[in-house]
Amino acid sequence: MNFEAVKSIYFFEMARTRRTLLQSVISPVISTSLYFIVFGAAVGSRIQEVDGVSYGAFITPGLIMLTLLGQCISNGSFGIYFPKFTGTIYEVLSAPVAMTEILLGYVGAAATKGVIIGFIILLTANLFVEVRIEHPFMMILFFLLTAITFSLFGFMIGIWAGNFEQLNLIPMLVVPPLTFLGGSFYSVSMLPPFWQAVSHLNPVLYLVSGFRWSFYGIADVNPAISLAMITGFLAICLGTLGWIFKTGFRLRN
Repeated sequence: MNFEAVKSIYFFEMARTRRTLLQSVISPVISTSLYFIVFGAAVGSRIQEVDGVSYGAFITPGLIMLTLLGQCISNGSFGIYFPKFTGTIYEVLSAPVAMTEILLGYVGAAATKGVIIGFIILLTANLFVEVRIEHPFMMILFFLLTAITFSLFGFMIGIWAGNFEQLNLIPMLVVPPLTFLGGSFYSVSMLPPFWQAVSHLNPVLYLVSGFRWSFYGIADVNPAISLAMITGFLAICLGTLGWIFKTGFRLRN
């Protein structure tokens, strides 16, 4: 394992975050704060509690997950796509660096950025609502698994994308609806039976539900099933990336 190569890619990507601090950190924190203000004032005044938890506190895990998914996918995809776009990917591919080392560098940086922003939002949430964490170990586990998995997913999008439109297709048009309809702002038990069944087809529901359980001990889905879902998705991402590295799919496009 060439740790110098991994470290170089990792710190190069982390340095990009420092250069774009307003876009990378401040912007998602402000957006999440606006969610607390708008939903806390408008919806929270009509829904006092959900399953014994104040509405503002109830939506906190969902807002963190919403930001975490978006940031990890965005950072993971842009990190590998931009070298393809500028042609500097050839420098990486011609260097004595294995594909696994490239993966560790780019995905590690994307996941780190997502985790940092997620924890900043968690701290910000305490300014608006009282947040408690009943299962801190499981919270960190869900947090890290989600960050790594969706950074890998973003990395695959960056490899697949042939232009900026394709790069933004899934993060902008697919992920936000799935997250909003995945129980981020409500409990699935509030829905009619038919829509409850439909909601269980949404993979994001399992992530939000498991993450919320780690905070308050309440969930729409058994936490063990939620953990199995995110672990299964991680395995699928790793298997797909293994095929990509074996075939060289679009790495040189």
